Amino acid sequence: MTSSASLALTGVDFKWPGPSGFRLQVPAFELTRGEKVLLLGSSGSGKSTLLSLIGGIVLPDAGTILVDGHDVTHLRATARDEFRAEHIGVIFQQFNLLPYATPLDNIVLPLRFAPMRRNRAGDAKSEALRIAKGLGLPQSLILEQRAGSLSVGQQQRVAVARALIGKPSMIIADEPTSALDADSQSAFLDLLFAQCDEAGSTLLMVSHDDRLASRFDRSVSMDDIAKIDRGAAA
Repeated sequence: MTSSASLALTGVDFKWPGPSGFRLQVPAFELTRGEKVLLLGSSGSGKSTLLSLIGGIVLPDAGTILVDGHDVTHLRATARDEFRAEHIGVIFQQFNLLPYATPLDNIVLPLRFAPMRRNRAGDAKSEALRIAKGLGLPQSLILEQRAGSLSVGQQQRVAVARALIGKPSMIIADEPTSALDADSQSAFLDLLFAQCDEAGSTLLMVSHDDRLASRFDRSVSMDDIAKIDRGAAA
């Protein structure tokens, strides 16, 4: 892993157990600090498995996964959870907001599990409102509405603010634009990139839509970095 790398996978080999499992191998994959990378792949190409490996949700059978120079494969389960909370912000495809909580409560939620990230955020409410304003969300909506009552676009921006608060070093976005039309996708990416730049976060966004590639520093196909062997479970 070079000194400028935010993420580095080397010799990663992972097998899902069971008769329908498959084997994912990633010889080498690296992201530079502050880089914005689009990871392209069709359904079943292993994108979700790769994200789970990067986030330490599952462990490879072999290889190393370095995030900010820390090998997550050597951490116990609890330590991996703590590391992920501190260093990785996740934007889920379905947003995964708490519907009856306010947007503010949703945005500051990661800080409850990440003391260093909470310290970086400073005054959590003020920081949440600042990020939300940068994403075009008015203060009244953040403080008074319930997340479940927001439009899809508004929920999406709340999910982005939640991922960004406390300046995690890496943002992982799983198909966050899949429900948006082309104009909305472009506007969303403008906001996301601006906030990542401000936080100094590396962005890895997963999508099946190669039309987005020109917006990123580079795009990478799962076929180029990984090998899938279906039915190879042990």
